[in-house]
Amino acid sequence: MQKLTNKEEEIMHILWKLEKAFVKDVLAEIQEDKPHYNTLSTIIRNLEEKGYVSYNAFGKTHQYFPIVDKEAYKERFMNTAIENYFNNSYKNVVSFFAKEEKISVDELKEIIALIEKKK
Repeated sequence: MQKLTNKEEEIMHILWKLEKAFVKDVLAEIQEDKPHYNTLSTIIRNLEEKGYVSYNAFGKTHQYFPIVDKEAYKERFMNTAIENYFNNSYKNVVSFFAKEEKISVDELKEIIALIEKKK
């Protein structure tokens, strides 16, 4: 699975949400920094080349749809981030969020309960 640019990832989130879309549909979903139609079309074709999307042809226009599941992408993205930034340690991930005050004590208790439930 090739790494996506930020813009490609934004487009994938739109395609996961819409499930099937023409370029104009994707363009309508972009809130900020709307690219030109042709630029967006190129980005989507790049996603196709990378194996993330496919399409159904309707004459000269294409309706695109994701062929990589959002959950599969999320798992790959998280595993890579944990490996590259946290020495492959989930403890380091949780510690990072605790130090940054991005996770509450109650949320940590919920995580512990989930872990204990699986035992």
